[in-house]
Formats: sequence, C-alpha cells, structure tokens
Amino acid sequence: MGHVSRRLSSSLAVSTAHLKHFPPREATLRTKKATFDPETWAALQPPPPSALMAFSHRIGLGAVLTKSTAVQRACTHKSFLDLHARYYPLSPPPPNNANLAVLGNALMGLFASEHLHATYPHLPTRVLRAAVSAHVGPLTCASVAQEMGAVSLLRWHRQPATPTSPALLHSDALASIPRALAALVYQERCLASARKFVHSFFLNRRVDIRAMLKFRDPKRALMETVAKFQREPPKSRLLKETGRFSNSPIFVVGIYTGVDKLGEGFGSSLKMAEYRAAEDALHRLYLTRTPSNVLMLPSSTFGESANIYKVTDAAPYSPCELGESEALYASSGRSRVLAPRRRVLEVES
Repeated sequence: MGHVSRRLSSSLAVSTAHLKHFPPREATLRTKKATFDPETWAALQPPPPSALMAFSHRIGLGAVLTKSTAVQRACTHKSFLDLHARYYPLSPPPPNNANLAVLGNALMGLFASEHLHATYPHLPTRVLRAAVSAHVGPLTCASVAQEMGAVSLLRWHRQPATPTSPALLHSDALASIPRALAALVYQERCLASARKFVHSFFLNRRVDIRAMLKFRDPKRALMETVAKFQREPPKSRLLKETGRFSNSPIFVVGIYTGVDKLGEGFGSSLKMAEYRAAEDALHRLYLTRTPSNVLMLPSSTFGESANIYKVTDAAPYSPCELGESEALYASSGRSRVLAPRRRVLEVES
C-alpha cells in the first residue's frame, strides 16, 4: 500500500470498497480526445451503503428497510438506465423505482382522497382534487424528499422534451423517492403501515384549502345552495356602518336564512360587503370539518396487521357522512341546460 492509499484509508470516514475502480480506466488513457468526464463518472457511482442505511434510519424506516439495496432501488430513477447503458453496455441494468413509484402514487392518492373527503365531507370535487394534489402532488413529494435528505442519494439523468413527453426535471425525479418508499413500506409491512407513513410525512401538513375555493358569483351560488337544502331564501342585513358620507366608509353585512346567520362580510361599499358575506357563508359550509374523535377512514377496517389478500375479521367501522354535492349553477351553454332564473338577495337595513 502506497503513501496516498494509506492516507485515504485513514482519513476517509466512508469506505470506498463499493466502488468498482478508481481512477477509472478512461482517466489513465492518453489519447488525442479526452473521454473522461468527472461529472458523468460521479453520477454513475452508487451511493455508499452506509449513507443509504443512515437515510432509512433518519426517516424512521430502519426496521422496515433493512437492506441497502432496497433503499438504493427507491432512490434510482428510471432515467438513469439510459446513462448506465451508455457507459456500461455489458453490465445488467440496476433496479429502478419505476414500478414502485406508480404503486406508491396510487397509495398516496388513495390515502389523501379518503382523508380529505372524510375530514371535509362538503368539499367540492374540483377543490378536493386540488387539495389532494397540494398534499401528495409532485411538488410536495419533491419538497418532502429534500427534507428527508435524499438529494445526494438520487440517481437520475436529465432528459429533453419529446413530442410525447415533457422534459424530465430534477424535481420530477426527486418526487419518485417518497412514492417508492410508500410502496416499499406497503410491500414489506401492510396497508396500515403505509397509511401511517403517508400521514406522518404528507397529510399532517397544513394546507390553506380556503384559498382554493373560488366563486365566480358567490351570491348566486349561495342562492342555489340554500334552495337545495330547502331553507328560506337568504337575505342580506346591514349590521354596522361608519363613515357613509366620508372618503373611507365601512359597511358590515350579514346574510341570514330565517333567524340563522350564514355569513358576515365587510367592505367599503354595500355591494362589496354583501359579496364577502356570501363568500364567507359558502366557506363555512364547504369547510365544515368532521371532529377528530369521530373521524374514521375506510382503509382503517384492515387493522394494523391485516392482510388484504386474505379474508379476516374486519375492524369496527362507522362510515362518515358523505355530504352534499356542490351546487351547479350557470350551466347553460353547450349542455343545453337552462340555468334557473337569477334572484337578487334582499337587503335589509
């Protein structure tokens, strides 16, 4: 062992035994055209097994992912196969996370959909889809992978856009790691363990669902919603005002159906205050949450150690309220369905 080798073996904290050879053969050949690219060679090298196991313990999956090969597969994107085949055509392709990412994406969509639908039973369909994407979408998965510390473990290769597929970005490849991890937990343990993993890293985050509720005409939407529930037509009442004849007046308007107050809003004009009051009433309806002590998910019937492929005794389950679907208004047009005649909210001072 030479002086340089002794220095490397004594100072490096990570073993280099998993590397094929260093320096590579391309670096020692003296040809007219240099063929060695340090960045490409570094991208081809697998992460150290110690780093892979440290990653699995850091995210709390040390008892589930006991082999570094499983973690390495979860961190290898399918785009890496093209780069590997270009420089190592005779070597077998390394395992990648393509199948695991597809399975994990389906599982995460299932867990997010049932959780959000059970928590917000009256949420409109389009808002439910946006909320699911905000919780387990590609950008969120990439952000969670960065928080996990998986950036240095990712093996991928940038691909340009084609007529059939967009360009592959770093965030797209990074988003496959949490999905693959969810699939590995499901394969190694059970559905309940996978649901716990998704809830811990994704569904416990705070997402502003109120900002996703946009109404083109909240007053008309409130009219149709109240009529669907067979309640009295809503009426606007002026609750407070100040500075009516000044440059900055403030009006506070409340919307009532009978004696029940639905919403309240303020503004520099009666029209603005009425608009905000109708919007507030719709937010209170659609953002009604199920109490956590009565919240039950359909996937919880499998229990903590149940096998979905075998018939077992189901856990006790009480289904939550499905909720009322959103009111569809202004539907005339190509559908040839005439919208109901528009009514105007009555204003009471």
